[in-house]
Amino acid sequence: MTNTVNSGTTALLTDHYELTMLQAALRSGAASRRAVFEVFARHLPHGRRYGVVAGTGRLLDALERFRFGPDELSFLRDNKIVDEATLRYLSSYRFSGNIWGYAEGDVYFPGSPILVVEGTFAECVLLETVVLSILNHDCAVASAASRMVTAAGSRPLIEMGSRRTHEGAGVAAARAAYLSGFASTSNLQARFTYGVPSSGTSAHAFTLVHDSEQEAFAAQLTSLGPDTTLLVDTFNVEQAVRDAVEVAGPSLGAVRIDSGDLPALAVSVRALLDSLGAAHTRIILTGDLDEYSIAGLAVAPVDGYGVGTSLVTGSGAPTAALVYKLVARSAVPVADEEALDVAMLQPVAKRSVGKPGRGGRKWAVRERTAGGEAVTERILLAPPADLGPTDRVLLQELVKEGKVVGREPLAEARKRHTAALAELPAYALQLSRGYPAIPTVFGPGSEEA
Repeated sequence: MTNTVNSGTTALLTDHYELTMLQAALRSGAASRRAVFEVFARHLPHGRRYGVVAGTGRLLDALERFRFGPDELSFLRDNKIVDEATLRYLSSYRFSGNIWGYAEGDVYFPGSPILVVEGTFAECVLLETVVLSILNHDCAVASAASRMVTAAGSRPLIEMGSRRTHEGAGVAAARAAYLSGFASTSNLQARFTYGVPSSGTSAHAFTLVHDSEQEAFAAQLTSLGPDTTLLVDTFNVEQAVRDAVEVAGPSLGAVRIDSGDLPALAVSVRALLDSLGAAHTRIILTGDLDEYSIAGLAVAPVDGYGVGTSLVTGSGAPTAALVYKLVARSAVPVADEEALDVAMLQPVAKRSVGKPGRGGRKWAVRERTAGGEAVTERILLAPPADLGPTDRVLLQELVKEGKVVGREPLAEARKRHTAALAELPAYALQLSRGYPAIPTVFGPGSEEA
């Protein structure tokens, strides 16, 4: 029997071992120990100088739908995945703890505690997979998109990668790209769900289904008006441009080139358009672009870009390599009615060779110069005190006692990302390989275990 994904719940978007741990912890009594988990990256993708926090809004939505209903409980029972005691716990599961995080759109560096989850071990451990699946994907896409926006300068970018990834990932990627500065997406579900502006023209199939290129252009212009964008590389680019201007007149909105030697074609098409009196017709380039090829087109007479495959795959880094680790716990189980006092929890950390952890609940401050330039990511084991006049506290309250309190419009995250980039040193925006833009400095007591 094949079951379809139930869009009403996110509870089974998880790994089997989360429930294995839950069952064993319920048996041992450790399930009700107070715990703190943190999400962080041990390193950035090779050569990157910053990462972008994205997916927070989607995560808060997923948390509210993390419920085990009758169908999910029957599935777990029928397949003998957990015992009856665990099923009883899951039947009333509601996350009741606290979650803090870097605000969506902000930047992060190695060791940045971009999400802090506080509650019982049982309720926190169940969230590991869904948290990481959302944040790893969205942060990877947003980080790549940010570099592409920087490379494009003032030229707008269209996200058009839906056909190169999973259907759900395409929607999430469009949201993450818009957060990082893309102007629009080709994905209508992203517009419907998140309000991301959408745009679209035509494919080569539209040209080929007509008897001639001129006929195809005329049909599109009649339907969409002269401001539309005509695809001109189905056969011969020069002839297509001539036909496009002949049919549309000099007020043609734009032409799109999807193949060939894009820098050379951009130059020749610009000259041809100008000679035909279409000086205001824009040139849009698409076709396997990434941040490096976009940067290489900086001097070309181009008005915008469409990016697909490289965007949705993180431009070579399809995951942000984020991890979800237990960093503190109580020594004994704590009654439900007892408040969580993170100061009383014991720091814990793994000691694996190559993957050491840093115990203790963290707080984070971005230290900045008097002019507002970021200089240090300082990670502390106590709430920040004695802040400098330009220092910025990074962790914000997202969930309080199980209730979402940190939801915000996507437009706010988009604005925040622009501001976060503006406070980084100039070399942070270089595409050449380098080190993180600012160092991460850990306070006393947070040394690697």
